[in-house]
Amino acid sequence: MNFKQCAAVALLGAAAAQPALAQSGKYPEKPIRLVVPFPPGGTVDVTARLVAPLAATTLGQQIVIENRVGASGIIGTGSVARADPDGYTLLINTTPLVTNTLMFNKVPYDVLTDFVPISNLASTASFVSVHPSVPARTVKELIALAKSRPGTLNYGGAGTGTNPHIAGELFNFLARTEIQVVQYKGGGPALTAALSGEVGVSFSGIAGATGFVKAGRLRALGVTSLKPVAALPGVPSIADVLPGYEFSAWFALVAPKGTPRNIINVLNQNFVKAVNSAELKQRFEQEGIDPIGSTPEQLAVHLESELKKFARVIKERKMKAE
Repeated sequence: MNFKQCAAVALLGAAAAQPALAQSGKYPEKPIRLVVPFPPGGTVDVTARLVAPLAATTLGQQIVIENRVGASGIIGTGSVARADPDGYTLLINTTPLVTNTLMFNKVPYDVLTDFVPISNLASTASFVSVHPSVPARTVKELIALAKSRPGTLNYGGAGTGTNPHIAGELFNFLARTEIQVVQYKGGGPALTAALSGEVGVSFSGIAGATGFVKAGRLRALGVTSLKPVAALPGVPSIADVLPGYEFSAWFALVAPKGTPRNIINVLNQNFVKAVNSAELKQRFEQEGIDPIGSTPEQLAVHLESELKKFARVIKERKMKAE
């Protein structure tokens, strides 16, 4: 065997050994940090806190949730993009993961190239509601009221390009209304503003908000999904009045680019098992959350599709961050 043949055999042997070496160390060997780039109380935070404990149990390590907030989720998301790709820093995010790249002039990451998809964990509809002081009991009445008082009604956003902002501007776009957005630092603060009457209209995620409807502190007018939501019985679809209206928040779990595939596989298996578990079924139903538990490849396709879908609404409504 000549020198070149020996070298080739050595390289093949090294290449064959790499997967074994990569899998020889037990993962995870320490707690995992799950970054939620929004404040506590919003749908992303609620979903993370429901799913993480069950995934941690099967992984055998604690999952520590860190609310790293600011700039419509950009600060927390950017921190994960820069983290070591070792499987110990993960991100859960929703619509702003893609809409921020369409609305801000400069974002410190590329959603399609700076992250490795793990799973689309779940989805949830939102709902439009009003403070009890607002004289509207149906979506049709809300539209009529908004048109009779152009620019005087307002709704709470969780930051530029967040779920409430997109849901609200899609409503304005299809209804030809001008309900003004007032931006807050997350879904929790936006919901608090709606409960206090600081804003009259709310496009809230269902998770964490249904109790306020039952208590009479919010009047639910319509859900953003095409089908009814068990957590809000009797509340019709907005699409019944506004054909073409549909909005659902999704919860994507991703890791920094370069994270090894064997680690992605371990995370996918354990998080998918958690979202489909019997333990979470009842809680998900109560919060209006639908489990998905996709493959990494399905999440990649979904993110690309969402980028294209929201580009039109953002352009038509001139939704640019200042």
